[in-house]
Amino acid sequence: MVLASGDTASHTATFLVELGAILFALGLLGRAAAALRIPVIPLYLVAGLFFGQGGILDLTASEQFLTVSSEIGVILLLVMLGLEYSAGELLSSLKSQAPIGVLDGLLNAVPGALIALIAGWGGLAAITLAGVTWVSSSGVIAKMLGDLGRLGNREVPSILGVLVLEDLMMALYLPLLTALLAAGGASTVVIAVCVAVGAVTVIIVLAARYGNAVTRIIAPKDAESTEALLLGVLGATLLVAGIADQLKVSAAVGAFLVGIALSGTVAETAVEVLSPLRDLFAAVFFVTFGLRTSPGTLLPALPMAIALVVTTSITKVGTGWIAARRAGVKRRGRWRAGVALIPRGEFSVVIATLAVTAGVEKELGPVTACYVLLSILLAAAVQQLPDKLSVDGSFVPAFLTRRRSVRTPPAQPAPDPPG
Repeated sequence: MVLASGDTASHTATFLVELGAILFALGLLGRAAAALRIPVIPLYLVAGLFFGQGGILDLTASEQFLTVSSEIGVILLLVMLGLEYSAGELLSSLKSQAPIGVLDGLLNAVPGALIALIAGWGGLAAITLAGVTWVSSSGVIAKMLGDLGRLGNREVPSILGVLVLEDLMMALYLPLLTALLAAGGASTVVIAVCVAVGAVTVIIVLAARYGNAVTRIIAPKDAESTEALLLGVLGATLLVAGIADQLKVSAAVGAFLVGIALSGTVAETAVEVLSPLRDLFAAVFFVTFGLRTSPGTLLPALPMAIALVVTTSITKVGTGWIAARRAGVKRRGRWRAGVALIPRGEFSVVIATLAVTAGVEKELGPVTACYVLLSILLAAAVQQLPDKLSVDGSFVPAFLTRRRSVRTPPAQPAPDPPG
């Protein structure tokens, strides 16, 4: 149906009011989080629960815009993470972390499958929940690392190696799951996986071998024109992410590898010009996830979600600890790597949505929503605990540190020189 001019104007006005109210509220939450010195992500998620499905205000006019903006938010989070590293570092990380990728899958996918089978959900639902619990949220982790100023820490390459392996495995898992949900035959599954493997391989080769050429195509060599740089990097990122998504490869993987392909001054300047856009769209992503969740469905799903969070948070901490230890990181950094991997997010939601749409298990949606929210809240609560570790890796309360410093006797003055 085509809207009349009056209806169009009314719809536009409602859209602007809704969007303006959301962005203004996010600004207030950001100020509150800064004042309280806490991560802002949980506040965005909880705020989303007050609106949308079952909330105090149904946001209908801005729903489509928020959906697209949230997807752009994930893409920008991943391209910004990729800009921090080179293609050589990516390949080195993939080679060194391959055993960790296998361990990560066993420790975190198997518990999800087992709990689904215990609940009597069936084999296809078990495969789905295995994917939900397996993969950490690259978007949430990138945001938390940036907010805490840890992107340059020694443990970050270990975290990145795990995330990249998970994202690449999702490029194989999602086509496989889609084919299974569609009740496709063996040939359909094989074709889907082969296309995904070929697409990922091409992207990695382009990023590793032709990174300099890609940089020259996307942006001017001297990177003086920030407008051209912004449009070039953003356009290329969205283009590659869209193509990757069309090929049933993760759009997040495509965006990440675009960041990897850029180098030198272009990459440094791209970080500066994309940061405000990243903050805007990432905030919309987190609040939109809350908007999609009906608060009334969370309570019945809470027991199973808690069981999943407790089990897979422990296994994720173990995964990060082992990955960082293999990289020679000290104990404090190993703990930071472990707790950083706890949150689940965008991939878990996508996987559950595919299954629910296919009619596999209606409880998958609420359980996944509750699970993701709890995992992010838990991760936000424990992110700064490793910073309170002593040198040997044990926790030392702050008041004991102060007491020890108070009781330390003052240094004795040096004796007067003779004569």
